[in-house]
Amino acid sequence: MDASASARPGVWCGEAPLVLASKSAPRRAMLKAAGLDPQLICVEIDERAAEGRFLQGGGRLESLAAALAEEKALAASRSRGDAYCLGADQTLTLGDRIMHKPRDLVEAARSLAALAGREHRLTSAFSIARAGRTLVVDADHAHLRMRALEPREIELYLELAGGAVLSSVGAYQFEGLGVHLFDRVEGDFGTILGLPMLRLLHWLRQEKLMLI
Repeated sequence: MDASASARPGVWCGEAPLVLASKSAPRRAMLKAAGLDPQLICVEIDERAAEGRFLQGGGRLESLAAALAEEKALAASRSRGDAYCLGADQTLTLGDRIMHKPRDLVEAARSLAALAGREHRLTSAFSIARAGRTLVVDADHAHLRMRALEPREIELYLELAGGAVLSSVGAYQFEGLGVHLFDRVEGDFGTILGLPMLRLLHWLRQEKLMLI
């Protein structure tokens, strides 16, 4: 580990701690790299059920990530009401079709074949809740074009990337081997990784919750 990174001072100055309601390693890494080392809490919500309720109730596909992020933040807030509870979510849409994390490598191969040669949209959202009340919900979009892929290229990528692809929508991790799959990307890097950092930092700064 880089000694300077481990010694990086924190920038959080809120009167209560920042709590991340997510198991995502990239989200935690981004926050830590920015001097925000949140406490972690595991919240259990049925995302597919919440998604169904939202869409069946007339919610728009592009707003789904924000709705799920808010639900996670509020769930965390119910057990840590004193804290600033940060929830986050990401959705991938290909046209009017939403894609989820693949259940196995066979499904991962199908997802990659569907995305190959086409542009898709990633929507990443965050919400912060405290004492059972939503303080903010915001989202950002990124557009990625995956290059045309032959079946053998997909097979080789999955062999190299392994089971890690099952933890990501679209069956790729852009911060790793997944970067080889693309020929054009438009959007903020944090949004691609699942947390619109610049928007989050802007809000925290506006609320005077950071030192810088």
